[in-house]
Amino acid sequence: MTATPPATTPDTPDAAGAGSHGNRPSSARPPRSEAPQVPIGRIPVQDLSPVVDCGARPAKSVVGEQFVVRATVFREGHDSVNASVVLTAPDGKERVRPMVCTNPGLNAWEAVVEADATGLWSYRVEGWSDPYGTWDHDASIKVAADIDAELMLEEGARTLQRALDEVERTAEQQGVLADAVTALRDTRRPALARLHAATDPSVRAELAARPLRDFVTPSTAYPLLVERERALYGAWYEIFPRSEGAVQDPETGKWTSGTLRTAAQRLPAIAGMGFDVVYLTPIHPIGTTARKGPNNTLDAGPDDPGSPYAIGSPDGGHDAIHPDLGTFDDFDFFVAQAREQGLEVALDIALQCSPDHPYVTSHPEWFTTRADGTIAYAENPPKKYQDIYPLNFDNDPVGSYAEMRRMIQVWIDHGVEIFRVDNPHTKPVEFWQWLIADVAKDHPDVIWLAEAFTKPAMMHALAKVGFQQSYTYYAWRNQKWELTEYLQELAGDAAAYMRPSFWPTTHDILTPYMQFGGPAAWKLRAALAATLVPTYGIYAGYELLEHVARPGAEEQIDNEKYQYKNRHWEDYEPGGPKEGRSLAGYLTRLNELRRAHPALHWLRNIDFHHVDDENIIAFSKRRVLPDGTQDVVVVVANLDPHSTRESMMHLDMPALGLDYHDDIAAHDLLTDASWHWGEHVYLRLGPETEPVHIVEIRRF
Repeated sequence: MTATPPATTPDTPDAAGAGSHGNRPSSARPPRSEAPQVPIGRIPVQDLSPVVDCGARPAKSVVGEQFVVRATVFREGHDSVNASVVLTAPDGKERVRPMVCTNPGLNAWEAVVEADATGLWSYRVEGWSDPYGTWDHDASIKVAADIDAELMLEEGARTLQRALDEVERTAEQQGVLADAVTALRDTRRPALARLHAATDPSVRAELAARPLRDFVTPSTAYPLLVERERALYGAWYEIFPRSEGAVQDPETGKWTSGTLRTAAQRLPAIAGMGFDVVYLTPIHPIGTTARKGPNNTLDAGPDDPGSPYAIGSPDGGHDAIHPDLGTFDDFDFFVAQAREQGLEVALDIALQCSPDHPYVTSHPEWFTTRADGTIAYAENPPKKYQDIYPLNFDNDPVGSYAEMRRMIQVWIDHGVEIFRVDNPHTKPVEFWQWLIADVAKDHPDVIWLAEAFTKPAMMHALAKVGFQQSYTYYAWRNQKWELTEYLQELAGDAAAYMRPSFWPTTHDILTPYMQFGGPAAWKLRAALAATLVPTYGIYAGYELLEHVARPGAEEQIDNEKYQYKNRHWEDYEPGGPKEGRSLAGYLTRLNELRRAHPALHWLRNIDFHHVDDENIIAFSKRRVLPDGTQDVVVVVANLDPHSTRESMMHLDMPALGLDYHDDIAAHDLLTDASWHWGEHVYLRLGPETEPVHIVEIRRF
């Protein structure tokens, strides 16, 4: 399909201009302007959250995800006030949820809500005067003191009668209130007994569920976008398809590329480790002009494959498949095989071109031309990418936007519902807003991951305009204070629009921590990524601890981005010469316990617990399940990969859904060890034992 993006028009200067007040005498007072007054309503409702950009963009959740709606609700005088959240589904049906005042002194109200279907919802908060609450408070004081007792009891009877007359109830529900009305007017009984009949827990529960509300005052309705679970939760595995099945001739050293069909042979192993998404780096034709050689050198040999991010050749561009990898029939086969294994396919979209891309000749206006007449190649000083021309959408936004939309549709038509976008921060934010929204009109299940390691403002903006997931700074956050501060940001207000994806390494990232931390670091960083946030990713070869860096760069030597790599997976299988030297079993266990514990599927439910040693971090995830039981997981990790450490952990018991005196049955999901815990727990972790405990807990 082809969509036409909105045309852009230049800004028009104000006709009055700066000179419109130039003749005003210096002593003249400018006319007073009155700011427009927005009615505050009979019962003020203010400071709602989550609200993204003042409601200009929707807050986000996924089906079944619980989140907290907060507001400030108050009224004049001393009468009782109350509040409700109203969720409006895409079909217009409303669901009302009561709110709880969590801080009476600050008039702070909140409610935990969730949506049960995808689509564009809205929510609002309604403040209202609570006649029963006002009477309950006053009558409990006056009747006990024998002040206007009969008057207070009659006023209570009239209030409950209003609740009967004005609010729809079943016969059983009516009976609870009718009995209270009768009791209030039964002068044969003591006044306190009549009062207690009307303030009984059953009466209060009925009026909490179906209250009598006066002066109902709604807030503005704010948008809420509810998406499928994969937008929040999933485990990704990245591969270069050309390496899966690649073979090197032992005599000539010449490589034969892997194909989409040989890559499909790797899918059972990826699914067997428990991953949900297989992510393919670009599979398009690669240019030859300025092709990069091994380790990003400029002297590529005739048989060097080049970077798959230098997209385009006479064989085609972004809507084509590299001939070495196969055809669209082969791609369809790969997608079908992935689905059979329970995997979704994510495709890397890099909106950039090699000098040989068909766009360079057919649409030279889509690039930036320098003063000497040459097309500007990509640079991120001191890095230079001579093999890549960035697209420039400003010269022809209508034409270039429409072509990108057409290209994306090609891959959607071949079964792709997840796109990992390379460097989206180098393209206009308004372009992504338009593209993602236009795709969502017909394909609302499509998910976009932003690979944008850039300034926070841009990362947040990309999330706000539509990207469901975002790469993060996780790879560079290694200290306890850094991780704690970062997760509090990600799981706080930002969680309303930005969903983080944690990757310990990528094909472009190999931090010093991973280079020199040894096996403990690789276990630790995978475990933290898998439990701190709901979505995490692993780059192929992580299992093998590929930790040697290219000199002067935080990336692997012999980077797969520039050459083939046959990892000889068969050597690590049972009976192979390198059996037991892979972390595949460890990753498998991480994914198994992630699937088994719903608490790990959410982001906003994280709590941190104090550990005396600054090198040991502890946090928990808690989720109350539909049957009323709770799933609670505590993760404890020694962030120092070089030494074993001992310390004391002090648990925030209420955050675990427990009382401070409770005894805890603790079961380590990684080692199968069990302990008897209390509020204060002795810890010993490190490379000599295990660097991480992932513990399922329950009350003894």
